[in-house]
Amino acid sequence: MSERAPKYPQVMSAAEAIANLDQFDAIIDARSPSEYAEDHLPGAVNYPVLDDEERARVGTIYKQVNPFEAKKIGAALVSKNIGLHIEHHMQGYPREWRPLVYCWRGGSRSGAMAIILAKIGWPVVQLEGGYKAYRGEVNTALAERPPHQFRVVCGTTGSGKSRLLQTLARLGAQVLDLEQLAAHRGSVLGHLPDEPQPTQKLFETHVWDKLRTFDPARPVFVESESKKVGNLRVPDALMESMRQSPCIALELAREQRVQLLMEDYHHFVDNPAVLNTQLDCLVKLHGHERIKAWHDLANGGRMPELVDELLRDHYDPAYTRSIFRNFVKYNEADPLELTGIGEADFERAARRLMA
Repeated sequence: MSERAPKYPQVMSAAEAIANLDQFDAIIDARSPSEYAEDHLPGAVNYPVLDDEERARVGTIYKQVNPFEAKKIGAALVSKNIGLHIEHHMQGYPREWRPLVYCWRGGSRSGAMAIILAKIGWPVVQLEGGYKAYRGEVNTALAERPPHQFRVVCGTTGSGKSRLLQTLARLGAQVLDLEQLAAHRGSVLGHLPDEPQPTQKLFETHVWDKLRTFDPARPVFVESESKKVGNLRVPDALMESMRQSPCIALELAREQRVQLLMEDYHHFVDNPAVLNTQLDCLVKLHGHERIKAWHDLANGGRMPELVDELLRDHYDPAYTRSIFRNFVKYNEADPLELTGIGEADFERAARRLMA
């Protein structure tokens, strides 16, 4: 007897969907734009069946009038919005196109879209329990120490850790670049212009998504971050694993570190006023007189001198205090000296690590 063809929309558990995320042709988040912005499944597109204003309106009617009136109004809005998404986004998809659809709890919003897509003939799958169930799986995974072999790239500010990680990734190594995922360079001056940090939940999704793709039999290179990258907290289990891992001590002469920082932080070089605002955050550590002197250097265009002083008097002492305390294998770190900051210098260093 032949197997009966699956009935669509098919409902799939979060664990099974996560194990097969790469098998779907599309992942559709049917929630409102603000819910999507806070966090969403990796690679998901946002086709809301109710936008934020519509969702608030229906919710108010549900509470203040009655559920029946809310459902009538909501159904009209949902039907209209799903129709627009089909018209504008799905007309070119073939019959075998297989999307995964989810909402907050896997209820009415994703259910409405999944039923309509199934009626058209697409083999649509609805995520059982919705985003809430997915998030539970991510939380569980991040609460456990990852099975990966981390190699922690350590080095003073400006020694080229981020550039080395980028080069390693380009050459095919497994790299967990937490600063890239957090859109922040990890210090008081680390804010990236015109690039806000993701929410904590979305950052955790980025981290989880990266880790799930890595081969546990191969090393994962990561930078010696603190517990927070900007406003975002690195998951505790990951942090603990990193701090117990073998270290690489990246070394670069201070004058070249100054040059590298001038290149990487050119937005501060071009706008001393913004830099001075950030330097004000260091008043408690260095006092008003020192901060005023640094302001004067910035305003006077003496950026190399300012960067050198910041390294000598702020960043290097802080690094020395932190690295030995937090990374227990730093005393046994493998030294890796950079002789320059050109692309070829980082490529040589990366190939040495990958050898």
